[in-house]
Amino acid sequence: MESVERFRGFFGKKCDGKKQGMGCGKHGHHHGKRQAAQRSLIRGELNQPYTIKSIETCNEEMKDFLFTLGCYPGESVTMVSAISDHFVIVVKDARYSIDKSLAKCIIIR
Repeated sequence: MESVERFRGFFGKKCDGKKQGMGCGKHGHHHGKRQAAQRSLIRGELNQPYTIKSIETCNEEMKDFLFTLGCYPGESVTMVSAISDHFVIVVKDARYSIDKSLAKCIIIR
């Protein structure tokens, strides 16, 4: 079971891990944002370029890792393959394989 540590979310709200829903890669909630208005990369279509709207996760390590791949708001991302829980994405002319938990954190428009 997860420790009782508190994480700071992308929008600066504290994450206590008690809320339920979708959007946060660490605890499964979305910090008050309306889920219907957001669309994660896992719901995108193959070979369709999208613009990253935000990275939604309480886990700073996940957010930092996605930033090192070039996944940050305003950047273009394309999903070229989706097999099981693994996704191949293209960011800045580079291909990366990420798992479903990372793909869920990438909110697109």
